[in-house]
Amino acid sequence: MKTTQSYFYTFLESISRELAYLARELENSIYSSPRTMLTHARTFVEVILQRVIRAEHLNDDSFMTLKERIDTLNDKGYLTTEIRNALHHVRLSGNKAAHDIRRFRYSEALLSWEAIYMIVKWYIEVYGPVDMNVPEYQDPELDIGDQYDMAELEVRLKNLEELLKISLGQEIVVPEHAETAATVEDETQEAPGFTSIRKIIYKDRQLDIPYFLRDAFLLPQRFSKSERFLIKLGAEQQARLMSELPNNLEGLYKHVKRYNDKNDENLFNELKIYIEEEKVRRKLALERPGELFLFYKSDYIVVTENLSQIPLTTAEFTGSPSLFRQLSEDQIKTVGQLPRELVILAKYENVGIGTIEKLFEQLKVKQEIWV
Repeated sequence: MKTTQSYFYTFLESISRELAYLARELENSIYSSPRTMLTHARTFVEVILQRVIRAEHLNDDSFMTLKERIDTLNDKGYLTTEIRNALHHVRLSGNKAAHDIRRFRYSEALLSWEAIYMIVKWYIEVYGPVDMNVPEYQDPELDIGDQYDMAELEVRLKNLEELLKISLGQEIVVPEHAETAATVEDETQEAPGFTSIRKIIYKDRQLDIPYFLRDAFLLPQRFSKSERFLIKLGAEQQARLMSELPNNLEGLYKHVKRYNDKNDENLFNELKIYIEEEKVRRKLALERPGELFLFYKSDYIVVTENLSQIPLTTAEFTGSPSLFRQLSEDQIKTVGQLPRELVILAKYENVGIGTIEKLFEQLKVKQEIWV
């Protein structure tokens, strides 16, 4: 599972958590999306220049461009040639990445990363705490584990950039106010896929939808109180996917006949449970890659090789012979061939949730036997 704890610019946290965490996201994006890194690197260095301008008590118009800020500091003699060139390198590379459709290379992102190091080192040595030491430059390591999807990475970077804008209203050396720190932690500590991509509200309540669920199929059987409601909505091309749900669930029932506001409320409540269950499943998949799980509601089973080979017959499992017969007709003959989401089995004729629950409990017993 990808960690968000270890990154090069941790030493910046004592100055600004927002700035440090933005640097972390830039580091994470070098190999996953060079274009994204180059584009957002401009914001990182611009914030540093805004802090310098404030420290020098110069006028900083919020409408100034990055180039204008560089020129202002350069004209007044605050920049060395090396730092001025590094700033322009980040700026021009970012401009190209924002507009050019060509493929950008890792080497281009690494050159910008080196320029950022020079800028940060200069900023700390001139304007930072006197006792702060900047470590020697390091190329970021290539992370072959789970990485953020480019679209999710964009959301994370934009969230951090908004927090940076807010932080500019504080002093250059930002004290660790509990409220500010909590906000930054909330925005940056999610594992890949967990970044909030949108909100769904119902009256005065709201749900954060994580990135990995943005287009999730809403299997009606996962929503016991809303199953028929979702089936009806699906027939009207509503609520088949998470992305089809409106931001506000109030009035969703109006798309189908003979339903009311209570159905909207039930769906919202069950969505909350569904999201929490899916987060648990996502974490399992990240922590235990390559393993097979069978899920039933909030519980799960790890399918070992021995368990996977057990035949689905009445000799092994008591319960519904009809279920096993229908599974066999669909070429599902062993435990390892069962669908990952066991509630799907409710699609079979004369198979209710009680039958599925009984099968799941028997599978758990079998699992314990083989441990």
